[in-house]
This record gives sequence, C-alpha cells and structure tokens, in this order.
Amino acid sequence: MNTKVVKIEREKINDQILLEAARMIREGRLIAFPTETVYGLGANALDPEAAKKIYAAKGRPSDNPLIAHIAGPEDLPPLVAKIPDTAKRLMDAFWPGPLTIIFPKSNNVPYETTGGLDTVAVRSPKDCIAQRLIQLAGVPIAAPSANTSGRPSPTLAEHVYQDMNGKIDMILDGGAVGIGVESTIIDVSGSVPILLRPGAVTLEMLEETIGDVELDQAVLGPVSQGQKPKAPGMKYRHYAPRAELILVEEEGTVSDKVITIIKELTEEKSRQGAKVGIICTDETVSQYTQGVIRSLGSRMREETIAHNLFAVLREFDELEVDYIFSESFPESHLGQAIRNRLTKAAGYHVIEVGENK
Repeated sequence: MNTKVVKIEREKINDQILLEAARMIREGRLIAFPTETVYGLGANALDPEAAKKIYAAKGRPSDNPLIAHIAGPEDLPPLVAKIPDTAKRLMDAFWPGPLTIIFPKSNNVPYETTGGLDTVAVRSPKDCIAQRLIQLAGVPIAAPSANTSGRPSPTLAEHVYQDMNGKIDMILDGGAVGIGVESTIIDVSGSVPILLRPGAVTLEMLEETIGDVELDQAVLGPVSQGQKPKAPGMKYRHYAPRAELILVEEEGTVSDKVITIIKELTEEKSRQGAKVGIICTDETVSQYTQGVIRSLGSRMREETIAHNLFAVLREFDELEVDYIFSESFPESHLGQAIRNRLTKAAGYHVIEVGENK
C-alpha cells in the first residue's frame, strides 16, 4: 500500500483534500489526521471491518476499545443507549475539546469498535481539521492514536509516517498538535463517574463541574492481566520508547536527591558502555552534564511539558539510547496526565528516593 501524505493548513482548510479523505473513511479505509491532543488513526466507527483494519495496522489487541469522534452532541444519540445528566454537564463544559465520555452503547455501534464492551467511548475534538473531516465524512470516526501499539503517541505527521507508512491510505499533515497527550477519559455509564485516563481536562476541572469523581486503578497503577480494559491505554504497555525508562522521584516531584540519583545512575550506566538519556525540565537542565539531556519545558507551564513529552521519547528512539532516567511530576492538575504517561512508558519502574525498589 502506498501511503499518501497531504499537507493541510488550519488557517485555510482545503475542502477538496478533506472530501477525498472523507470518501476514503466512508469506503472503510484508514486515514491519519491531527486532533488537538495527538494524531488519530481514523476509520468508520460503524463499520466492523474498518475497525478491524485499525487493530491490524496498529498491532493493537482487539479488546482495547476505540474512541468514536463526532462533530458535536447533536451526533451522539444514534451511538448511545442513554445520555446521563452528568454527561450533559460535561459536554456543555468541555465539548468540543479533549474529553472522552463513556456511555452505554446503542446497537448501531459494532463490538469491533468497542473492544467487545457494551459501552462506547465518544468525544468531539476541537481541532478544526478533525471537525471538518468528521462533518464531511458524515459518520462517526473511530480514531485511536496513529502509532504502532505501545509506542509513544504521534504529535507530528512525521511520527505517523514512521509507524504507519505502507499500512494506511492517507496522512493529513496539519503540523504539530496543540496539547500533546491523549484526551481525558471519564466513564459515566454507571452510578458514579470514574476517571479512567487523565488528560488536559484535569480531575480538578471535572470535580468542579460534576462533583466527586472516582479514580480507576489504571490511573494509579497497573491493571491485572485478567481484567478487560474499559478504555484505551488502561491495560497494555503504552507510550514506551525502545530504551528502558526509569522514573526517579521524591513524593511525586523533583528534589536535589532526585537529581543526584539520576546523575549517579547515568554515570554508572555510561561507565558500562551504555548510552543514557535524561528527561528533565528547564529548572534543572543545567545541573546535568553527562548523557543525552532533554528538557520537556518549564514546571511553571505544565502544558509545555505535555506538548513535548512524546516527541522527546521518539527522539531518544532515533538516538538509540539504552536507558532513560526521568524526573517525575506531581499527581495533580496536568501533572497527573504527564506522570500517568511516564509511569506507563516505564512499565511502572519508579525509584522512590529513600526506598529500596
């Protein structure tokens, strides 16, 4: 298969390009496109064979649910069995935007899209290219991140091309995405809202809108192998670079002790002949002198850290580092999403300063 890459400008969207992509979606073909979070790998969410193609292209386990993307709340009723009041408040507050809501599914949505579940994950993206593509396609678009399953999510079209060239029909190149981490996922299908994946719509923002929200175990730690995932990214290894990634932290943040340990680990592995990468921030980058050092941005502006995270992990792959030692981030606000992605990428390998782990 020859993967076509087409550049498209947000400031002047070319409907002719998007009409071709929309036609491909309706025909059951695969299109990668930008959203405000990461690049998505799109197919007709109502076409079971198209959903199967997504799993095949990504190498994704078939019980890992896909997210259906719609233009707005007006497109929701055919996909769901009911719309709880909680969901209405969330949609009013955060749609279009980086929030995925899980509903009881209708019979219109095939189990191939939901990973065999009786629930369906839905969001309305804010990105103008994604919005227009959905409108022109006339069908909900299932769109997980457009990367090989388990790899860092793509924030540039070049990242998509690295993983998907020859596997999909088209890549719409809209430049860099805005946020850089995937959407927040909240389950409102039961009696209590449950946060399944943190993102740019933070736990604090959710609670301010709807009151108490429970945290799923997948946010806090690994999910047991026997448990069926309710949402993308819960069960399987995700976001991982090829190198072994280890987080070093003291109470979820950085300290002089953390910096010292990272420097000691870097020196030890370097003496053994390994190539070491370090993930840090603008506030600490000057304290490291050995290894391949990359700052994600400033802790005073967590959005810069989220924006750069996956690109840095992919850069370390290109540089063929053997180990990556990373500072960590607090489990509040956007830091919760950043730490969630890093701990999953590390396979939950975290060194707590002062503890033997």
